Amino acid sequence: MITYWHNPRCSKSRAGLAWLEEKGVEADVRLYLKDTPSRADIKAVQTALGVPAITMMRSGEAVFKALGLTKDSAEDTLLDAMAANPILIERPIAIKGGKAAIGRPAEALGALL
Repeated sequence: MITYWHNPRCSKSRAGLAWLEEKGVEADVRLYLKDTPSRADIKAVQTALGVPAITMMRSGEAVFKALGLTKDSAEDTLLDAMAANPILIERPIAIKGGKAAIGRPAEALGALL
């Protein structure tokens, strides 16, 4: 089963979920803005993605700048910021086993199938 960190207000997130449904994939949808992932959850997903924390962040969000974050901020600082402000987490993210994929574009989710 794929766990899908979803924001239904985001067109890319809706497109990714639709793409999975078209492929017949069942997803456990987590509305991560309401059911905020813990820092440990975020770190586990970062490890599964195999990317620096900044890659899984929405650096264009106003809160990113308001917090004084930059692309050069320390990994721990970025992880803490995502845990405290889940709007900073890039969307959508799909997780299956020890792997994860950011669904931008939606077809990138195919790496988990």
